[in-house]
Formats: sequence, C-alpha cells, structure tokens
Amino acid sequence: MRVISLVPSVTEALFDLGLTENEVIGRTKFCIHPENKVKNVPVIGGTKNINIDKIKALKPDLILANKEENIKEQVEMLMEDFKVLVTNIETIEDNYYLLKALGNLFNKEERAQQFNLKIYDVLEQAKLHSTVKAAYLIWKNPYMTIGSDTFIHRILTEIGFENICKDKTRYPEIRMGDLADADVIMLSSEPFPFKEKHIEEMKTFYPDKKIIIVDGEAFSWYGTHIAKCGDYFRELLADIHAMQR
Repeated sequence: MRVISLVPSVTEALFDLGLTENEVIGRTKFCIHPENKVKNVPVIGGTKNINIDKIKALKPDLILANKEENIKEQVEMLMEDFKVLVTNIETIEDNYYLLKALGNLFNKEERAQQFNLKIYDVLEQAKLHSTVKAAYLIWKNPYMTIGSDTFIHRILTEIGFENICKDKTRYPEIRMGDLADADVIMLSSEPFPFKEKHIEEMKTFYPDKKIIIVDGEAFSWYGTHIAKCGDYFRELLADIHAMQR
C-alpha cells in the first residue's frame, strides 16, 4: 500500500511499525523522525500548506491526516480524489486505538501491540511523588498554553502534574500574571522554539519560580514516540523531585 502521511508523529509511527520508504511515499517537511528513513521520502509541503498537485502526482492509495494538525478544507479537497483517514488524538486511549488501527491496516498488529504496552509501561513508571502545579506554554507573543482537552494535558496528568489551566480548552492565550499559581513553568521546545533567553525574560517577572525548557515532542507526539521517552521523563521528574525537597 502506498501511503502519504500529513502528520509528523504518524510518519514516525509508520516506520516504527516496520513500513519502508517504498510504502511511505510522501511526508510533510515537519516529518523528521526517523531521520535516516524520512530523508528518502518526498516532501509534499507543511502540515498547514499541503501541495495538492504533488500529492496527486504521487498517486497514494491512502492519506493519513489529523483533525488538529491539518487544514480541514485541504483535507476535504484530498478526499475528492483519495482515501483519507483523519485521526483525532486527545487521550492515551485514543493513541492506543490509533496504533491498533495502524497495526491492523498494515498487517503489523504484533508490533503495534508491543509499542502500546511499552507506552503504558513508560507512563506507569514516570510518576511524581506528589502533585506539582504546572503551566505549559506552547507559544509566545501572545503566550499560549494548553487546556484539558489536549493530548499534552493528558501526558502531564499521567505523570503527576496538575495543569493550572485545566479549566480551559484547546490553546488559550494567557498573560504573564496568570502563571502565579504554577510551581513550575514549562516552556515547550515546539511549536514555538523557546530558548534559555526566554527563561531569563520570565525570571524578571517570577525570580523564584522554577522555569524550564521541556521537550515538546515528548509531550505532544502521539503514536509510538512516547515509548522512547522513558529516560527523558525519569530525568525530568528527578529534577522536579529535587525542587520539592
């Protein structure tokens, strides 16, 4: 089956399940994992600006899209000519069934189950000793955070953080003053590329708060990615535990 993936984390999952460059025939420029495999796959634009003509020229049997990451109108255009599977992943359970569905679709059921079990194992072993209130920022100018109906929120909650914006939905804008209740402020490495200089900027407002850069992929990439984040989560939580002492 010739498949095009419009979702970076799904592209990674396809290769992790055992598909090859002969089967994954198109990807977005943000599909960067696994590097040694995706470098041989043609780029068909970004997640928000798909090149329809390039996709038509590749003649895929299936296109994998996502409700949040891709533009509805562009996906609907593709549906006129191709079979398109649109995913919507907000929970760990959603992710479980995504991998199960991909496993069934590509005859990789056993491999998909191995990754699902590993993901549950990683999340089970990564637990804070006590709840820590966290603010997780994904954007600057304006600052934006995550609400309770996001995959990032679920991962935060699974490993013991309390999202201070859990009463909000999707990706609301916030002001610096809204972060006062947070024990830790997390600046994600993506989609906005927060750097150390942004920590220093925030420190002028909150000199005594713990403010850290976190790996955005570990919190937002569904599919198989979480299965590889065990060491990262352990190191992150060890750092938080040290803060609690």
